[in-house]
Amino acid sequence: MSGLPWLDPYNDAQPFPHPEQALDEPDGLLAVGGSLAPRRLLQAYRRGIFPWYSAGQPILWWSPNPRTVLLPEHIRISRSLGKTIRKGLFSLTMDAAFDTVLIRCSEPRGGEPGTWLTPEMQRAYRRLYQLGYAHSVETWHAGKLVGGLYGVAIGRVFYGESMFTRMNDASKVALVGLARQLQRWDFPLIDCQLRTPHLHSMGAVDIPRRTFLELLDRCCPLPGRTGVWRIDNDLLAA
Repeated sequence: MSGLPWLDPYNDAQPFPHPEQALDEPDGLLAVGGSLAPRRLLQAYRRGIFPWYSAGQPILWWSPNPRTVLLPEHIRISRSLGKTIRKGLFSLTMDAAFDTVLIRCSEPRGGEPGTWLTPEMQRAYRRLYQLGYAHSVETWHAGKLVGGLYGVAIGRVFYGESMFTRMNDASKVALVGLARQLQRWDFPLIDCQLRTPHLHSMGAVDIPRRTFLELLDRCCPLPGRTGVWRIDNDLLAA
């Protein structure tokens, strides 16, 4: 951590260094410390920066290059996923079970011993939800929550944070629903942060960090959606 800027945990107005000052290795590591107060988190997202660290570490702030994004109109639905959607096995809601989605996303997966969604992080995103900045998408099957995702919205940018699935294709259906709803609301951009095969298979692409920051400058000041989000009932039939 030596040589990295340290943020004052008692001064959330302290500016971040410019994202272009982030390290090349590890890719995107920009600053250390600070707090997870709403003011600090919103300042970070607005500037293309997000927190990511493990229990026992100080807060680490990242802005990788390139940046993985998904344009809602470019969501890619495979033949098998399209068949699943047409079967009508799933229903979707928004902001109906944020806390449960957050907890499910925090559970270790794939044999991993821990999670980056520490109790401190969970409290921070619950606070953003209470303030109307964080939102969830839930996938239901036979009355049970089987998948979902959550993220943060500023203006007309949705910053995706995490997703979970308990049933094949459930998280993919949540992402399809989110993309279609955001397209109707004229949101041009979903931030996916880092490349994963799953996201790229669904249409996410990598763009230069500088281009990403320019998109934020255009899209974040636009009027967004206030209050609790609700999903259109016909989205999976669209």
